[in-house]
Amino acid sequence: QMQLIESGGGSVQAGGSLRLSCAASGRTVSSYAMGWFRQAPGKEREFVFGIGRSGGIRRYADSVKGRFTMSRDNTENTVYLQMNSLKPEDTAVYFCAADSGMGVTNLPQNYEYWGQGTQVTVSS
Repeated sequence: QMQLIESGGGSVQAGGSLRLSCAASGRTVSSYAMGWFRQAPGKEREFVFGIGRSGGIRRYADSVKGRFTMSRDNTENTVYLQMNSLKPEDTAVYFCAADSGMGVTNLPQNYEYWGQGTQVTVSS
């Protein structure tokens, strides 16, 4: 089993930045493709960013291009989502997830392990 715990969410004004962390235990993040998803009230869970096992494959949603970036620290067994130039439409609960498959998928059903989520609220 793998446990994922997100942190770093909060409330910021538009244009601000936040860095989310996802600390893993039970398994190593380097053995999984890791992804960040978000879900706003009344909407489906949406893929945000993903990174492959080796870190060489990265995939992200068009809506976050140039503003968000994802990284992984194998020593800390943690993945991060750096979010800059935040917009009100980025408001959502953000989840990290782990997928034992190859490559990076944007389909939430492919991810086996999920964190509990952290709230991000961006005000205009």
